[in-house]
Amino acid sequence: MNYQAPLRDMRFVLHELFDVVGHCEQLGVELDRDTLDGILEEAGRFTGQVIAPLNRNSDEQGCQMIGTDVRTPDGFRDAYHQYVDNGWASMSGPTEYGGQGLPQMVSACVHEMLMAASLSFRIYSGLTEGAVLAVHCHGSDALKHAWLGKMVSGEWTGTMCLTEPQAGTDLALLRTRAQPQADGGYRIDGSKIFISGGEHDLTDNIIHLVLARLPDAPVGVKGISLFLVPKILPDGQRNTLSCGALEHKMGIKGASTCVMNFDGAQGWLVGEPNQGLACMFTMMNDARFQVGLQGLGIAEAAFQGGLAYARERLQSRSLAGAVAPEKAADPIIVHPDVRRMLLTQKALTEGCRMLGAYTARQLDLEHAAADPDVRRAAMRRAALLIPIVKGFFTDVGQEVASLGVQLFGGHGYIREWGMEQLMRDSRITQLYEGTNGIQALDLIRRKLISDGGAELHALINELVQHADTAGAYPSLNEMAAAISQRLEEWRALSVSVIEACQRDPQEIGAVSVDFLAYSAYVLLAGLWMQAAVRAHEALAASTDDEAFYQAKLHTADFYWRRVLPRASAHREALLGGASCLMAMAASDFSC
Repeated sequence: MNYQAPLRDMRFVLHELFDVVGHCEQLGVELDRDTLDGILEEAGRFTGQVIAPLNRNSDEQGCQMIGTDVRTPDGFRDAYHQYVDNGWASMSGPTEYGGQGLPQMVSACVHEMLMAASLSFRIYSGLTEGAVLAVHCHGSDALKHAWLGKMVSGEWTGTMCLTEPQAGTDLALLRTRAQPQADGGYRIDGSKIFISGGEHDLTDNIIHLVLARLPDAPVGVKGISLFLVPKILPDGQRNTLSCGALEHKMGIKGASTCVMNFDGAQGWLVGEPNQGLACMFTMMNDARFQVGLQGLGIAEAAFQGGLAYARERLQSRSLAGAVAPEKAADPIIVHPDVRRMLLTQKALTEGCRMLGAYTARQLDLEHAAADPDVRRAAMRRAALLIPIVKGFFTDVGQEVASLGVQLFGGHGYIREWGMEQLMRDSRITQLYEGTNGIQALDLIRRKLISDGGAELHALINELVQHADTAGAYPSLNEMAAAISQRLEEWRALSVSVIEACQRDPQEIGAVSVDFLAYSAYVLLAGLWMQAAVRAHEALAASTDDEAFYQAKLHTADFYWRRVLPRASAHREALLGGASCLMAMAASDFSC
């Protein structure tokens, strides 16, 4: 399946909705529009011509284990070296360690392209960037000096090693041990599972960030520390760690997912003792945002495949009469149900792209804004949005991939066209870096209840202002009024949810998934409203790109009429309460 980066839509989001050049100036980064567009165009060429052609074979061939070594699919090693040599690996890295320091708003677009072209290929570099962030934020100067340069450049890759057979989400059950040594280092003993990029042949060294317990550590999550454990030690010797097995997976078969054994492996403490979870969450928040982008990339690839097929596949005649009488049948894009699927794909994918850019903007400001008040405000907004991005984008990726299979009919179910691979590859995104149920719990417990809904209400107020702007245009008035009503409903619903959760802790889990979905649909409505305003303004100014802006208006109209109503179902479901979930005895689930 061919992939072409959606450059026109990315430019619309970056320049016309969020003024990325002004954003860069606010961060102290000198990037003009031509330079930014050049970065996107070159990334589009690289991902479309170099990475995307590897995706099908990576699924067919997978990774191979030879002894304790792992060989990646044919072409991955050469493509990765091109990726490093062309500077893509260092794009978002800190400048003091050789990185380019590009804002997330820019790098997120490139990362989306990589994920759409081949999610398996992107996983190796994505984990490295998260490891760089954790070491840069929490590591000692000595650790940063010794390891970050080659990690930032991509010469070395990184992982994060959390999960154990008995400890998935519940890290309090973690058993891996760290024994202090006389030289100030530690010996790490234990096994980790589901380690993405744990072993491979793309680079000579792999830097593992490992959660483990010190001998005197408190019980539970308060007794977890973080350690840097390299495959190759500074003296060139191989560390006493190894890949015990490759996981046999449903999808992302070109990404090595490993069982990693640490047998007295030498490591160094990152951050303070027993503060490993806090250090890891620096990496985890970035990882969750990146996994959200994985869902977006898969969605874009599935939409492109479905659209191309719908334009070419001839089946039946239009209900209103033949559209292509010179042909044996009409292309299926003339049929209303096919239009429904394509517009659903387009509205969700482009809506998520807008929310992704908005979230990336908050992450940039949180880390690099000069004003500390701006940094704190951005931190609160990013914290609110991350579980929505991770949970909703990955649900969208699976839905849009499934619609892609449906658009192809029986051809979508067979391997030839690539649709079924997208659906299999996307499924993991709803699971790793915290399942989407965990994201929903995080949204309710740590974001909504913790501040009484203050940050959510601030976001709603911001969107209400945009609705007022949209309402001034007669052609957008109906949409603006409907979305304004939804925003106030969101505000009232959040108050009801907080009250219910305070009365009964079981309500936290009962309402969480539906509240996240409700929030996402209304949030995307607010962004589509902003996009409609911009499209209306461009058309009023007699733009040369009329078809693009007309399509934006049509998609915005479809979203609020045909997609936004899903929010009502989620609202009704969560108001159903916890009792209907918890009343039945566990033994009664069996027939």
